[in-house]
Amino acid sequence: MDADTFWSALALVLVIEGVLPFLSPGGWRRGFGQLMQLRDGQLRFFGLCSILLGLALLWVLG
Repeated sequence: MDADTFWSALALVLVIEGVLPFLSPGGWRRGFGQLMQLRDGQLRFFGLCSILLGLALLWVLG
């Protein structure tokens, strides 16, 4: 992976992360509020699931 690919991927993550607050700020705020109520272990579990899903997608697409 070269530097251009890395920066393109990072830019795409930022675009995707910005879509929901742009389209539905109230819904995003409610969802974020619910995330703040989760325990650390629950957040780590969702983070681990996200990492594994991302790695699986990279493996399938690559």
